[in-house]
Amino acid sequence: MEKTIQLKVRKDLDPRRQHTIIKLKGSLISKGYTQIIHILDQDDEFHINTFETPAEHQEEAQQYIAAFIDEENLADTIYVK
Repeated sequence: MEKTIQLKVRKDLDPRRQHTIIKLKGSLISKGYTQIIHILDQDDEFHINTFETPAEHQEEAQQYIAAFIDEENLADTIYVK
């Protein structure tokens, strides 16, 4: 069964952070955690990025996201919901 992961991403990003967020999303796809990421507006400050991943990969995907956020110093930019 597929499990949904949601990321809350700030809208007002400088070009470097935008590139880094795109890199994260590309990595999630290339590592096989998902095939598509849906982006919706939450409000004036945030987008919600939603994707489904196989249940057996959910924990691995969440660990990857957490490590990426930590390595790229994005704790004030992206949040796992």
